[in-house]
Amino acid sequence: IATDCGSTTTKAILLEKIGDVYRQTFHGEAPTTVEAPFEDVTRGVLNAIQEIEELSGRRILDGERILTPAEGKTGVDIYISTSSAGGGLQMMVAGAVKTMTGESAQRCALGAGAIVMDVLATNDGRLGHEKIERIRQLRPDMILLSGGTDGGTISHVVELAEYIAAADPRPRLGQGYKLPIIYAGNVAARPRIEETLGQLTALIVADNLRPTLERENLMPARHKIHDVFLEHVMQQAPGYKKLIAWAGAPIMPTPGAVGLIMEAIAKRQGINLVGADIGGATTDVFSVFQGVFNRTVSANLGMSYSISNVLAEAGLANIMRWVPFAMDEADLRNRIKNKMIRPTTIPQSLDELKVEQAICREALRLAFDQHKMLAVGLKGVQQERSIADAFDQSASGQSLINLWKLDLIVGSGGVLSHAPRRVQSMLMMIDAYQPLGVTRLSVDSIFMMPHLGVLSTVNEKAATDVFDRDCMVYLGTCLAPSGTAKPGAACLQVRVTLPGGVKEEAIGFGELRLYPLGVNEAAEVEAVPAKGFDLGAGAGKPFKTKVRGGEVGLVIDCRGRPLALAEDPRARVAQLTRWFDAICLYPSETPCGAAETRKAAR
Repeated sequence: IATDCGSTTTKAILLEKIGDVYRQTFHGEAPTTVEAPFEDVTRGVLNAIQEIEELSGRRILDGERILTPAEGKTGVDIYISTSSAGGGLQMMVAGAVKTMTGESAQRCALGAGAIVMDVLATNDGRLGHEKIERIRQLRPDMILLSGGTDGGTISHVVELAEYIAAADPRPRLGQGYKLPIIYAGNVAARPRIEETLGQLTALIVADNLRPTLERENLMPARHKIHDVFLEHVMQQAPGYKKLIAWAGAPIMPTPGAVGLIMEAIAKRQGINLVGADIGGATTDVFSVFQGVFNRTVSANLGMSYSISNVLAEAGLANIMRWVPFAMDEADLRNRIKNKMIRPTTIPQSLDELKVEQAICREALRLAFDQHKMLAVGLKGVQQERSIADAFDQSASGQSLINLWKLDLIVGSGGVLSHAPRRVQSMLMMIDAYQPLGVTRLSVDSIFMMPHLGVLSTVNEKAATDVFDRDCMVYLGTCLAPSGTAKPGAACLQVRVTLPGGVKEEAIGFGELRLYPLGVNEAAEVEAVPAKGFDLGAGAGKPFKTKVRGGEVGLVIDCRGRPLALAEDPRARVAQLTRWFDAICLYPSETPCGAAETRKAAR
């Protein structure tokens, strides 16, 4: 049995061996109980497992004890868990130069499953007392300190250590222990760092993140972060000592576990991938391009605890533009605030669902924009450079994210996994990421990627079996040309050879089409873009490709890139209604699309 203790909900799944393969058989959910009045994460875990007991008829609990090992219809062989409850792992990172070791430290922490609260650097434009005040104010779970190449200058990193010492920071959880500091900088500075921080903090030394300008070595420090998270941070959170004692494998931060699975998919299939896990408090974005894995956490973008931050960051107009009916701005603000103060509620009406999915589009878009800024090539590795480039302040390099080369988008998290219709998940991701050319889309069936990530460290075959058979739901393929024109102008002339016959049509600019194409079906698409439009072969050049289907089918998106919505509210509502009806996104009084389109959407 595996659980994921999220910020809002604790999800449990039961995995059983049926014949020669492992399958996910039952799942249960319960509100997370890390806050008052319970202040004990294990209450939510027991409630979720109890639901599985009722559904499966298997006795798993004996009071507050998980029965192991399994004997017939009693007990389980192992209990494993991931967690992001209580705010997850919150860190500050510090690097000598913001755009070099500062960014390396940030990538290291993000890859370990942490939320990065702030990046300190000697050249970040803040005065010494402001840095000290910031450290005191944030109270992180731990600090990662890096700086200087091996054998280089030590003054910058020692200066940062002195600021940390002057702040004498208190940890967020647990008053009786010292704050963990992981030092992963210049080897030559270690004696000075130990002298400055050794007595005041729980100092841990790891290999340098940037031993040379051209090389980044993140794994040793990442392992230390995981160790410290388990030993210090998790031990202080309410009820975690019990949870750790129950678990048969180390508890992993949820984002770290999801990252393991995302990386495994990309490696196994040899593809470029973007994945998102949208939770109640955070949105984690993962990407694998050219074999390079990157992960970012948008700590202020989520669908319950952080929903007001989505409004603050995106702005009211950006959320309103996705709402397909006339709505008062004050009404939207109230709905968002209601969700924030009642985080475990779900939409009770169709209008509420439409509003929630509008907010989801903006949360995904903003998190993806942040990810693109951090998923960059390392200077000196991806390209030749001079010494002047090494001190260039224009960040580390070009973003690795190339939408033309993106093969697969994976969606995870309650709002995507539990959307009433799979076509809703597909369109939310298309609207947020605006893929180009040919891109396949999939979603985590019932949100079990974290469970499978931690399971892969214990039993890789079980994790792979369940992932392939029960977790990954392929939605279909999106075909989208780049370019823009006036609404209704010629965009694409397509010929789609489907298993049931051939369809030929001209699709105008600003239109959306859905063709039914089942999970194990393929279709051949021949398209001739109008002048100024490109599907990957060049502007106006014919394009031919084979596409695979899914639970939704083939979506041809001729709405342009970047996607343009009408400025006038009434025109925009009419535009959204036309798009949504074309692919049968929501129940409608007017017939939406052809009969087979409705069938595919269902």
